[in-house]
Amino acid sequence: MNLIIVESPAKCKTIENFLGGKYKVLSSYGHIRDLPKSELGIDVEQNFKPRYIIPLKARKRVNFLKKEVEKAELTILAVDEDREGEAIAYHLKEALSLNNYQRIVFHEITEPAIKEALKNPREIDINLVNAQQARRILDRLVGYKLSPFLWKKVVKGLSAGRVQSVAVRLIVEREKEIEKFKPEEYWNIEALLQKIQNSKFKIQNYNSKVKNDFIAQLIKKDNKAIPKLGIKIKEEAEGIIKELEGAEYKITDIVKKEVKRSPLPPFTTSTLQQESWKKFRWTAKKTMQIAQQLYETGKITYHRTDSLNLSDSSLFIAKKFIIENYGENYWSGFFRKYKTKSKRAQEAHEAIRPTDPNKKPTTLKLDDQQLKLYQLIWQRFISCQMNSAIFDATTVDISAKNYIFRTTGQTLKFDGFLRVYPIKYEENELPLLEKDEILEILKLIPSQHFTQPLSRYNEATLIKALEQNGIGRPSTYAPIISTIQTRNYVQKNEQKRFIPTEIGVVVNNLLVDHFSEIVNINFTANMENNLDKIAQGKKEWSRIVKDFYDPFEKNLKQKEKELSKQEIAEEKTNKICPKCESPLIIKLGRFGKFYACKKFPECKYTESLEKKNLGIKCPKCKDGNVVEKRTKSKKIFYGCSNWPKCDFALWDKPTDTKCPKCKSLLVEIKKGQTKCSNKECK
Repeated sequence: MNLIIVESPAKCKTIENFLGGKYKVLSSYGHIRDLPKSELGIDVEQNFKPRYIIPLKARKRVNFLKKEVEKAELTILAVDEDREGEAIAYHLKEALSLNNYQRIVFHEITEPAIKEALKNPREIDINLVNAQQARRILDRLVGYKLSPFLWKKVVKGLSAGRVQSVAVRLIVEREKEIEKFKPEEYWNIEALLQKIQNSKFKIQNYNSKVKNDFIAQLIKKDNKAIPKLGIKIKEEAEGIIKELEGAEYKITDIVKKEVKRSPLPPFTTSTLQQESWKKFRWTAKKTMQIAQQLYETGKITYHRTDSLNLSDSSLFIAKKFIIENYGENYWSGFFRKYKTKSKRAQEAHEAIRPTDPNKKPTTLKLDDQQLKLYQLIWQRFISCQMNSAIFDATTVDISAKNYIFRTTGQTLKFDGFLRVYPIKYEENELPLLEKDEILEILKLIPSQHFTQPLSRYNEATLIKALEQNGIGRPSTYAPIISTIQTRNYVQKNEQKRFIPTEIGVVVNNLLVDHFSEIVNINFTANMENNLDKIAQGKKEWSRIVKDFYDPFEKNLKQKEKELSKQEIAEEKTNKICPKCESPLIIKLGRFGKFYACKKFPECKYTESLEKKNLGIKCPKCKDGNVVEKRTKSKKIFYGCSNWPKCDFALWDKPTDTKCPKCKSLLVEIKKGQTKCSNKECK
């Protein structure tokens, strides 16, 4: 009997069912060798030779596999086809002392794919192994060398990561942009217009359901476009409205055209994570867990990919399915092939798609979450081979004295791919209008606006930024986002957007000032390119590691001498320790600032720090002040300084302005944008 080893136990039964009794399928349960946790495990003097060990938790499994290998005629390594999978295959070969073995790869767990892979075994790709090894060694060098430095200079328990630190920097810099942003006032002017009922342009038998009135935006003055910030203050807007008194509103131009909207490409890891966040508010980690389940049970192709490639067989199946289920006019008429913009994409892989497009979501036995994700993947794949959606679009320009207003209308003419993959496109049907038609002005509507800062990152936009900047690979987006939260460098606010913590800002600033390459976006992206070149056999892994390590180590030694412990780590106060009557100081810990006794460790008294008195009287007890606080899980909220006597609390940051309707405090949603804190007030 032949032995097949995969990395995940969930695959075993699926593959065994395909192959019958000739094969036994067992799992390694992931990596079975790694660098030791208790030491660096890398000989920097001997060309960065790693020292791999079998972790305690894997030893029992390795011993079991060794016995099974002895019984088998042939051992087949069938772990995943990416770098991590290739490394697992290599370490299995080494740990199990394999001589008589084969390596097979497949990107979907289906009977044809498994049997085809068995017909085409190959050697372990040592270039892929070296690329994974180089990444692991680089990350270990940064973590083990830089983390103790942070303990000495900031606070114990901190850690630094080669890629994660760049993600934190993106979030910190976005927060700094938001903080220094100054909103600018600007005004828009709209005209509410309608057809004149007794006009000679009145057309018989037009759709009576379409309203006669519509809104048009002011866009030009004296044939020159009015920019977004062109009308800066209320007085300017009022001046324009005064000038327009008594004006005749006449249609000067009508442009009608057909607009086509092409379908979106199939999913990659990044776009699947982004869309799952938008549609389901799922974290990247959750999306990958459910995708893993779908992959291991043979429902979708491999879910860690940055390729948009689709196999010829899947394209033919999609064509047949579309024509049979929706009609010939819904197929695009040609095979749509997509090319990723990423230079680092593995084009030999496929995009994420259903393994059998004929299997509609409703025909499969899946739990609710699996069904949601499978349906999303299935819809995206089928729709990517469908015809474009067609809209009738109309643009109407209306003159009033020396001003031009514009309105646009759009109606869906043919739904095309939208039939399978619905996307919200705003339809706005205008009444039937003709050139030179005179319209009735119902009212002019001036509206005040303020420019808005860039939004904080959420899971989807952070993944997009990482991908656009070439940071990480498809397999690393979810771990990066998980790690920076676990380390308490960033948190999510109530809008599920990332904000940096105090300790995150301190660590980031130190790294930016003194270890710029570690958090340099271009440098990190270039390192990803080098890892790809190692994978392609174009660069030698130890040379890449050495070129990074030598200047890094030299700089680290220099900074250890130059830098004293960060001043922010300790601040004097006028408070007295209630336990021993020594002075209380403000210290910086992993979870932010807190009060601590100066006599620590003799006296271990600590007290949470009520931060940022907002200068707003508590609206409930009228006595205390609203201050910024933290929950036990370190989430920020706002409450009364008289707690527990007063239990007033809000998640959103309150302002000193009251709601004109119910007199509750207004809270800040974004800079310059507020809402009422009373949920019952609309």
